[in-house]
Amino acid sequence: MDFAALTAIPWQMVALTVMALSLGWGIRGNFGHESGAAMPGALAAMAVAIMSGRPDWWERAHLFAMFGALGWSLGGSMSYMQVIAFTHSGHTPSILYGFANLGVIGFCWAALGGLGVGVAALFDGATLALFGLPIVLVLAGWGLQETIVDAMAAKNSGRRHESRLYWYDTDWLEVLVAAAAVLVVVALRGRFDPATTLILYLGVGWYGAFLLLVNVLGLRMTPPRGDNWAGCVGMVIGASAYCWRFGYGDLAFAMWMTGAIGGAGYSLSQAIKLACIRTGLRTNWHSVLEQTQGAFHGLGLSVAMGVLAQRAPAHEAGGVSRWMHVAAVAFTLVLLTYVNHRKATLTWIEQVASLPERFYRIPTAGWFRRSRGWIGWFELVYLAIGVAVVWIGAAHLRSPLPFLPESALGRAQLLFLLFMWWIVVFNFERALTGFTPARIITEGAITWNAVACTVFVCLGATSVALVETSGAAAATSAAVTAAVLGVVCVTVAGWTVAKGLFGSEHISDAGLHIRFGPNRTATKQRPTRGSAHP
Repeated sequence: MDFAALTAIPWQMVALTVMALSLGWGIRGNFGHESGAAMPGALAAMAVAIMSGRPDWWERAHLFAMFGALGWSLGGSMSYMQVIAFTHSGHTPSILYGFANLGVIGFCWAALGGLGVGVAALFDGATLALFGLPIVLVLAGWGLQETIVDAMAAKNSGRRHESRLYWYDTDWLEVLVAAAAVLVVVALRGRFDPATTLILYLGVGWYGAFLLLVNVLGLRMTPPRGDNWAGCVGMVIGASAYCWRFGYGDLAFAMWMTGAIGGAGYSLSQAIKLACIRTGLRTNWHSVLEQTQGAFHGLGLSVAMGVLAQRAPAHEAGGVSRWMHVAAVAFTLVLLTYVNHRKATLTWIEQVASLPERFYRIPTAGWFRRSRGWIGWFELVYLAIGVAVVWIGAAHLRSPLPFLPESALGRAQLLFLLFMWWIVVFNFERALTGFTPARIITEGAITWNAVACTVFVCLGATSVALVETSGAAAATSAAVTAAVLGVVCVTVAGWTVAKGLFGSEHISDAGLHIRFGPNRTATKQRPTRGSAHP
């Protein structure tokens, strides 16, 4: 790999992307799952676009946000808390196993995030436009699936193993629905295209790895927790096969380089957390892990996209339909914030005595589900916001509105700031009702980080000079090598930290979980009916 390209990456891009993903990852930890992981993905993708120095990427900042959110959301399906706990066990095989698998989880998560941002950065307008309809139908399919499953039987997450849809606690149904939605698009268009093909490669990869690794070989990373990790491994393999088959070398580089640094960074972040625990100070060290992990993910993304910003061909204006521009903004500001912000209502109802589940016969939040009352006051507010955003966006396309910046960079900066402070504020809203001094390391750090991001993003972008770099194949090979060596090295380093600082004692801040041996706590048996899911 040509290191001239690495040294030419603007430090502003690295700094803002690292801070944005760290900030967003801290918020993600409070909301969880795929929807939570989408927030830092959107924020960091916009940071990359803004600091790239490329006018064509500035024009696409809202598309970067949407595809970045979708890419980074995929890893949010993986279970990791017991894997973290293995590194606290004091049991050498479990410690090594924990750090190694944190590397695998971090790699898959970051690689799929790099894939999403890479799609927004590298595909031309006409190809990017092909993703519009599949995304709409996939999201609609998932919404319909949630509605139907909820109508059949309201899901109690603590007893989910009692459902007939339970299959190793994975998202197999979501993947099937996504594939079906994409096949509808194929039927409507009468052909496969780069967009539908990529999504199907991801789906086939997910099922191939899940069936082989879990169902045939019986490999369970964190039993009896979910095995979506196998599906994520399969999606990385599927995306790599897609890049190889159709010649998208730069896209493969974006995925593998982001994954290499992100994977090593997750394990290293856990080692840093253990060292912090050794100080004896008491605070929310898990949030420190999350924010540090986010910073490493941001480093990986900035390195990958910083190299590509120098060598990827400039995109001509056009190709993407006007409705897709409005939809991307609405997705980021309305849909993405709604599916996370609504979780705060559960906390408010539980902790605020004056707030009932219903008032004036309307639920506080209905989540568009039968079990919660369909549409509540919260949905009425968000529906109004959604209508306003789409209305204003459509009006701006017809005739530029004075309050929106004329420059593409200015509009990108505005979207970044609006989205960032939106999620920072509602994250604080959720924490406020039960705030404790330990939260200062979370909400306090997030807010200070947001202030720093505000300063950085308002300083604007620097220009990026084009440099001669090595070919995509050579760069990707280097990234693959770095991914493997990185996980091995940080596994050994993490074990050294854990054993060197704590010996064989169980480390606080996590339950005792042992993966192997006569004292193992992990079990591959399905949870029994009537009991809570571990």
